[in-house]
Order: sequence, then structure tokens, then C-alpha cells
Amino acid sequence: QAGLAGPSLRASRQSLRRGRLLRAMPKRKEPDAKTRIDSLVVRDIRFPTSDFLDGSDAIHTDPDYSCAYVILKTSVAGLEGHGLTFSLGRGNEVIAACCRAYAPFVVGRFLEDIAVDMMGLYHALVNEQQLRWLGPEKGVSHMACGAILNAVWDLLAKQAGKPLWKYIVDLTPEQLVECIDFKYISDVLTKAEALEMLQAKRPGVAAREEEMRRDGFPAYTTSAGWLGYSDEKIRALCQEYIAQGLNHFKMKVGANLEDDIRRSRVMREAIGPDRKLMMDANQRWEVSEAIENMKKLAFANPWWIEEPTCPDDILGHAAIARAIAPIGVATGEVAQNKVIFKQLLQAKAIKFCQIDSCRVAGPSEILAILLMAAKMGVAVCPHAGGVGLNEYVRHLAMIDYILISGTLDDRVCESTSHLHEHFYDPVDVSGGTYKVATRAGYAEMKRESMDEFEFPMGSQWVKRLATSGEKAKP
Repeated sequence: QAGLAGPSLRASRQSLRRGRLLRAMPKRKEPDAKTRIDSLVVRDIRFPTSDFLDGSDAIHTDPDYSCAYVILKTSVAGLEGHGLTFSLGRGNEVIAACCRAYAPFVVGRFLEDIAVDMMGLYHALVNEQQLRWLGPEKGVSHMACGAILNAVWDLLAKQAGKPLWKYIVDLTPEQLVECIDFKYISDVLTKAEALEMLQAKRPGVAAREEEMRRDGFPAYTTSAGWLGYSDEKIRALCQEYIAQGLNHFKMKVGANLEDDIRRSRVMREAIGPDRKLMMDANQRWEVSEAIENMKKLAFANPWWIEEPTCPDDILGHAAIARAIAPIGVATGEVAQNKVIFKQLLQAKAIKFCQIDSCRVAGPSEILAILLMAAKMGVAVCPHAGGVGLNEYVRHLAMIDYILISGTLDDRVCESTSHLHEHFYDPVDVSGGTYKVATRAGYAEMKRESMDEFEFPMGSQWVKRLATSGEKAKP
């Protein structure tokens, strides 16, 4: 029996040793089926728009339209997410640095995991326990989160082979509410209410999508009314944009009341009595001053006054709204977060809700604002004055119409004519409407434009600084 058992025992011992050896050896890595975010690159892009006073208003007299531009590189060759947040030049490097500070909380994540748990990434950024002290959920840190999250949504849409608006439209109501943070707004809008609203609008989605593809979303222009433009230039530009089919025009006010009165006459005469005229004071006035000045400008029949006072003064906006009705109050382009929008809506302080694609934390927070505005019956008229903003808001305006509001009453989206040539799939505003985006993703700046206008070592800035003899200033 011993002779028979010996070989069997030896074989068992050898098998045991082999098993231990196999367990000790590192497991062979299976091919990675997921798309990993490998790196986060940030570029400081600045365009010298102050040369021609494009974008000038009562507060920002010589802006250089700029953006902190985020590129998420992935494990899939050629697949990148691009996102930006807008600024006016100096200080752009601060936002860029903040974007880099968030990189460790993004790099290494898998896109497929983000797609089914957007709030996981959203909270990792917005509620990062040390960086949130710089906000929380406001200012530079929130704008940096917005740039990164814009890049993430761009990446998701590209992976799906769809423009962002179509990617979001194709999500189910159940999927959409999982992309939204309802914290701090549940007293106005709960997750259950949002789901019910989205489900109620679902039957008309296909028809509204077809309408947008066919007709586009109504646009207005600010490009004829910058504060630094002469009366002659305003008249000429008004005629140019009327010929292009636009019927809504916005002008800047707030620097000097006598000039505002004169320019209002020029603008109203140029566009005629039947087209809409809007005014934008860019936060210049005190509450009482805004009320008094708008009464003096009422002769021009303005549809709204935008940012009449401090953007954080909800009660001030409400007082102005009561005093100047039926002229509407519009604001939102620098509203810090969804809570500010919630309070503006609760206080009946605005007739027009102006979302901005780069001020808050990406499309997730925008969706929350759109749903609150729809529940409160307030028209959404997106802001789009800066570089890349037109390219972004065409997606958001169409998402709002197709999925959420279902109406075009009093809806119009800002457009400007500057800097579109620097983007793949630049905006098409023709016949008075934004046409649908067709390229997969959200928006992407051309590589040659980034190389030319990156500050301070892009070719344009090297040449400009050498010519002026100045040193590069942040």
C-alpha cells in the first residue's frame, strides 16, 4: 500500500506547489475594454478682441475674449474630450491653474463608468473636500469644474458618435435625472418631479427634434450694439443683421445715461418699431438707479433689461422687476450656481432666465436650471457673448426646447459674430435661427488656433509682444 500511495502523494504535493506558485504569480492582464482618461491638459487661450472693442460694455471696456481650455486624452487613439470656460483675458491663468488642480480626480477614471454614474464624478469635483473651500460651488473653482465637465460630456458624445444635444435627447428620462444633482434645490424641484416633467414631454420629442433640424432655434444678436461702437457702425450693422433675417437686437447701456438715450434712438430707428430691442447694463447700476434709468429709456420700448444691478442681489432684481414692468428683467450669465437661479425664480425677480454654458458646473447643472425655469414658467434665453459660447449654447437651447420646455414662446438665444472661425463645426446662424450642430461632441477649437493664440508663447502673442516691446503679463 505504501508503494502505491507514494507516487500519488508526491503528485498531490507537486500539484499543491504548482497551485501556490500560480496564485503567487501576477495575473495576466486582460485587454482593457474600457476607455480610460489618461491625462488632463490645460491651455491658456486668449484672443485680442480689445483691438476693435468687440465685447465692450459699461463695466468691461476692453475685453480680450479668452478661455481656459481643457483636453482629456484617453487610452483610445484619437479620442479626446475638449472643454472650456470663458474669461476676459487677465486672470485666465488662474482658472487654468485651478483646472490642473482637479486633474487627480479625473485622470484614471473610465468613461464607461462615468456614463452610468455622472454624479460620482460631479461630486468628486464639485465637493472635493479641500478645493471646495475656494467656492464652494462658485467662482474660479466652479468655472474650472465646468470646463472639465464640459470636456467629459464632449467625450461621452464623441464616443457615442453624436452631437451633444442629440446624445442628451436620446437619454431616457430615467437616465437624465441620474445626471442631475438635486441637493439644495429640492424645495423647488425634486428628482421625482423632474422625472415626471421629462416623461410628460416625451411624446413630442421626435416632432420637436425634427422641427429644430428643419427650422432651427430663434436667435438674437448683440454684435450690433457693443458700447464702444460709433452710431454709424451701429446703423450699418443693424442693416446687415436685418438682411440676415434677425429680428431681435441687444445693445449695451450703463456707462452714461445721455449716451444711452441717444444710442437707443439710433438703434430703435435702425431696426424699426416692430423688432425686439433688448438692453444690457452689465451690473453697472444701483437698484434705484436702474429703476430711474429704465423709466427714461422706456421710450425705446425695450423687451428686457439685462443685469441691471449686482448679479448676487436677488431682492434687488425683484424690486427692479416690480418697478419697471412690463419691461422684463433678464439675468444669469454670471449667476454662480443653481441656487442663485432657484432664488431668482422663487422671488419672481426675472422674466428671462439666461443660462451660461461655462459659469456653472457643466451640462448637469444646466439641466437642473432648465427644469426649475420650466416648472416656474420662466423663458430660458441663453447667454452667448464669448469665445465658444455660441458653439455651446446651440446645444443647450435645443435640449431645453426638445426635452423640457416644449415651447418657443419668448425664447431666443444670443448670438455674436466673433471668433467662430476658430472652431470645427462653427455655429450657423442664418435666417434668424441657430441651425443644429452636426459634428460629434460639444465643441472643439482648431489645433492651429490654439497654437496661434495660446498665451504667452503662441505665435500671435509672441509677435504682438515683440512688436510692442512689452513683457508677457498674466
